[in-house]
Amino acid sequence: MAMIYLVAGARPNFMKIAPIVRALQAHGGLSFKIIHTGQHYDREMNDVFFEELGIPQPDLFMAAGGGSHAQQTAKIMLAFEELCIAQRPDAVLVVGDVNSTLACSIVAKKLTIPVAHVEAGLRSGDMSMPEEINRLVTDSISDWFFVTEPSAVEHLRREGKPEAAVHYVGHVMVDNVLFQANKLAASGGAGLDSAAIKADLGLSGGKRYGVVTLHRPSNVDDAAMLGQLAGALREIARELPLVFPVHPRTRANLEKFDISLGPDITLVGPQGYMAFLDLWKDAALVLTDSGGLQEETTALGVPCVTLRENTERPVTVEEGTNVLAGTSPQAITAAAAQILRGEGKQGRRPHLWDGKAAERIVAVLDKELTKERTV
Repeated sequence: MAMIYLVAGARPNFMKIAPIVRALQAHGGLSFKIIHTGQHYDREMNDVFFEELGIPQPDLFMAAGGGSHAQQTAKIMLAFEELCIAQRPDAVLVVGDVNSTLACSIVAKKLTIPVAHVEAGLRSGDMSMPEEINRLVTDSISDWFFVTEPSAVEHLRREGKPEAAVHYVGHVMVDNVLFQANKLAASGGAGLDSAAIKADLGLSGGKRYGVVTLHRPSNVDDAAMLGQLAGALREIARELPLVFPVHPRTRANLEKFDISLGPDITLVGPQGYMAFLDLWKDAALVLTDSGGLQEETTALGVPCVTLRENTERPVTVEEGTNVLAGTSPQAITAAAAQILRGEGKQGRRPHLWDGKAAERIVAVLDKELTKERTV
């Protein structure tokens, strides 16, 4: 039976491989191991986290996190090469655009192990983003490309990728959010004490509120930029109370630059997956610079304003509920005001964002690996 290594390095990666794990378990014809590179070590990644995702604990934890981009990538490459030489898999599957994605793709390709890239072909056009470099390099050496939206197909076509290797399958992140939202609905929020959490935040009784996430270095590492974004958030919060689960990097910079968010924005710590889902799914508005949250809000029909000048996920703007506002305070507040007046775009869930992307990926892998083993 063919063996696939499923590589994840950061918490969002596990949300992307979770549907693939469930699909592989249901298929039964391919074996797999979950490889945690340790790029981001998260204390909250305990039994409960993996139980929430419906997947087993990682088969291997490489503890290769920390350091600069180069140091981290090098540590992951060294550890992953040792593993692949000792226990050679038939394929390596990587997801997204983190350093682990890049590092493990390079190692596998140099060992002539086929590479499958999930979320292939996404492009922001912004070479100042480390993720963009990781996406470009990973796609330049991958063998199979699993694509979430039409723009990604076009990028890969322009870059000369073979048509037969590009598979438009939908989106595993959407598979996961639909799976978890259904689970949440079935349990009535059991185990989260969601009503108490919202009551503590002053959000009970159907009160309208918004949710904020900010973590990109371009937004939070520069005092002037963070200050102008904070100003826009303060203005929006005068009309709509905002809840802000603060990334540690962002919190440190708010303190360092002495930036106040005012009395109408409630700062909370990083949330567990289900608790955060339960928070944002009922929001009147989400303001974010996250790539994944742009997609998840579109999947559940929640209005989203993206605080970035570009997005590698244009289908969320073209078809979904996302508005790409940029970083101008005037544009951000105008986009939010339009949504709160009930004049925002309705949006729809894009083609193949139906919760079955992982099943399609597994079917392709089964076909390709069967072909490889019979050559």
